[in-house]
Amino acid sequence: MHRNLIALGLAPALALGACGGDKTNNTVTTMESPVPMENMDMDNAMVTGEAASPGQAFANTAGASDWYEVEAGKLAKEKATSQALKDFGAMMEKAHTESTAKLKAAAAKANPAITPNPALNAEQEANLATLRDATGADFDTAYKSQQVVAHEKALAAMKDYAANGDVPELKAFASNTVKVVQMHLDRIKGM
Repeated sequence: MHRNLIALGLAPALALGACGGDKTNNTVTTMESPVPMENMDMDNAMVTGEAASPGQAFANTAGASDWYEVEAGKLAKEKATSQALKDFGAMMEKAHTESTAKLKAAAAKANPAITPNPALNAEQEANLATLRDATGADFDTAYKSQQVVAHEKALAAMKDYAANGDVPELKAFASNTVKVVQMHLDRIKGM
């Protein structure tokens, strides 16, 4: 299986190399994974092609939501023109870093243990790209809009898993997180 994983990991690099990478300095830019390779669950659905269990899928979704919020929050602290949005970004970075720690702790207590794989979805990637490119009032508008939508989706996911989840530890995490996500949503909507 390791040979297959190595081949899967090398394929994108070889493809980029064949394309020449960045012609100006022959370097290829890569995004660092939020999960160190030694902590990756190599039996997850992304590697094996199997459907993720509901608990694994929830942990992955919650982890990706946290990672997106942390990265977007960092951008807001740096680029927002409104002090309220800068402060909100700082709060998002702190709150979602704490949420990730709680998620990992809950997932580790599950039987069998679950390792969140917080890979961003295409929408989250596109949203971060938009924020990286936006400036001034355009950044503020994009950030606020994205935060409302992201928190509405996170709230729905937390409520659903708290009510219907299959892993007690993750159900408890989701239930405890609902009020925090609701507070964030109310705050950003009030700006």
